[in-house]
Amino acid sequence: MILGWESGLHRQPGHSSALCYPSLGLKNYKKDNEMSRLESKLEEEILVLDGAMGTMIQSYNLEEADFRGKRFKDHPSDLKGNNDLLVLTQPQIISEIHSAYLKAGAHIIQTNTFNANAVSMADYGLEALCYEINYEAAKLAGIAAEGFKDKARFVAGSIGPTGRTCSISPDVNDPGFRNITFDKLVEAYSESVRGLVDGGADILLVETIFDTLNAKAAVFAIKKYFHEKATKLPVMISGTITDASGRTLSGQQVEAFWNTLKHAEPVSMGLNCALGASELRPHLEDLSSVAEAYVSAYPNAGLPNAFGGYDETPEMMAKEIREWAKSGFLNIVGGCCGTTPVFIEAISQAVAGVKPRK
Repeated sequence: MILGWESGLHRQPGHSSALCYPSLGLKNYKKDNEMSRLESKLEEEILVLDGAMGTMIQSYNLEEADFRGKRFKDHPSDLKGNNDLLVLTQPQIISEIHSAYLKAGAHIIQTNTFNANAVSMADYGLEALCYEINYEAAKLAGIAAEGFKDKARFVAGSIGPTGRTCSISPDVNDPGFRNITFDKLVEAYSESVRGLVDGGADILLVETIFDTLNAKAAVFAIKKYFHEKATKLPVMISGTITDASGRTLSGQQVEAFWNTLKHAEPVSMGLNCALGASELRPHLEDLSSVAEAYVSAYPNAGLPNAFGGYDETPEMMAKEIREWAKSGFLNIVGGCCGTTPVFIEAISQAVAGVKPRK
């Protein structure tokens, strides 16, 4: 089974990706300054990640013209909802959101690049802009972080899962069908990684993973880039539990998820999205017991209600997360869907002074 590979991603017949992880020689590289700086802070305290970018963008009630701006006023496709494009058309809004999370106490802010890859951008006919969006997003976040020097701040380059899955057929009548290949994912992720690093990201965050093979493609692209550029940045990995049995969409429970991605040598492994804090707790505890890396978590503000909103309050979420911290599960914590700077401020206060997981 492909998902069972633990030693790395190896070349398969017909694949153009010739490199396998053992050949990269990454362990011979001197640790990057950002790796040392991040690990030093992780030993000292629980670091706070920011909250939802999409939730904050929705609060601005933007219309089609706002997404288009002057540059894309004649673009043939509708662009409303393409949040990543706002890096180019409404950069002041994205900067405001970053600053709000930093002011709330976030040590780590994520770039507005969750869908800034060629696979996702194809829905809008904007594949050619992926490098530019990632580059500008990392620059924007970096400038915002520079304005808050009261404590350590980091920019995490967000690398989302795309809307396609490499392990599962989208056609129930044809189980062998795939609408994306591993090589296509590597190609798309490689462009995103290049833009994020060139733009100044301190960390690369492969997040909201529902298909481990997609994540392996992202990790392969990252490792390949590190090898080619003789450099290394911290890599955070975060998966998504999609059902009550504690499995990802591609069928893995937490321990299997860790075992199939630990070869990536992530600085942290974590869980985010899909579940609220109380529902995520048992799975986070399981991950904390097996992960040979720092552990992160950024849950939703509860489960979605009948209207697609979230009912959990900042106080409710902070109380749950403080218990996680006191139980020794956490190194990095923040919020996902439905969370705002008010949530992050409450979470920051809740974990302040609590010793991080060792």
